[in-house]
Amino acid sequence: MIRSVGVIVPARDEEDLLPSCVARLRRAAWALPGLPVHLVVVADACRDRTARVALQSGAAVAVIGAGNVGTARAAGIREVLRRTGPLDPADVWLATTDADTHVPVSWLRQQVRYANQGWDAVAGTVQVTDWSARRPDVPSLFRQRYEAGPGPHPHVHGANLGFRASAYLAAGGFAEEPNAEDHALVAALTATGSRILRTDAVRVVTSARRSTRTPHGFSHYLTELEGEADAASA
Repeated sequence: MIRSVGVIVPARDEEDLLPSCVARLRRAAWALPGLPVHLVVVADACRDRTARVALQSGAAVAVIGAGNVGTARAAGIREVLRRTGPLDPADVWLATTDADTHVPVSWLRQQVRYANQGWDAVAGTVQVTDWSARRPDVPSLFRQRYEAGPGPHPHVHGANLGFRASAYLAAGGFAEEPNAEDHALVAALTATGSRILRTDAVRVVTSARRSTRTPHGFSHYLTELEGEADAASA
């Protein structure tokens, strides 16, 4: 039975987007009455007011200088586990998202419900509602590539991932990778026998911005789609 929840948000120069991200995370935490929720923003190699804005928004802050999203997520989890103290890691649920992402009110409640049903990890999906930063034909191309059809979806997003702390520790944690750290963790969870639920019922809204914080991340993927669209229309 889950007795405590941690939420980790890596952030690099995210002073503009953090307030709305944290506000939605706090609403999701309020939807879990009786369960303590530890919200930690990891300000990683920031040159702006990310750390101060996170504190003002109501999050705890860990400051590092790695410039590495895998290292940042791992640092946030260490802070959550420090705060949960003597609890059995099997009773602690960890959820990760990103600063340019908005979660629904039910986000944590859904994950905890699945955890209490016996799942060790939950891999959700993302959607984009504001495509103004991209060329007009990218949304339809994205939907064609993203929608998996019947059965479990194949996607892994650090912006929408949750897992039991005991499963995370058994898998060795997040690798210190500048990208694809989420895929590496899910692969390690699978290899160590964790029960992983891939569901579209847990969905978040993320941005289609052009400025990227990690090489080969979601923004890079959308830029590749634009290249395909350009080639197809040439």
